[in-house]
Amino acid sequence: MGLLDDMKAAANAHEDHVEQAIDKVGDLVDQKTEGKYAAQVDQAQDFLKDKIGEAEPRQ
Repeated sequence: MGLLDDMKAAANAHEDHVEQAIDKVGDLVDQKTEGKYAAQVDQAQDFLKDKIGEAEPRQ
């Protein structure tokens, strides 16, 4: 198991904490950009949250 696999496993094991971090980072970006990119930030947050816990693709 490589480092990336370990990181994915840790993120999946602590899904609620990762989602909170995604929200905090998005809020910080919105604050720093004065909401100029709020739609894009929200889209990125949704994308990342959907990827957490997603099954590994078959190789």
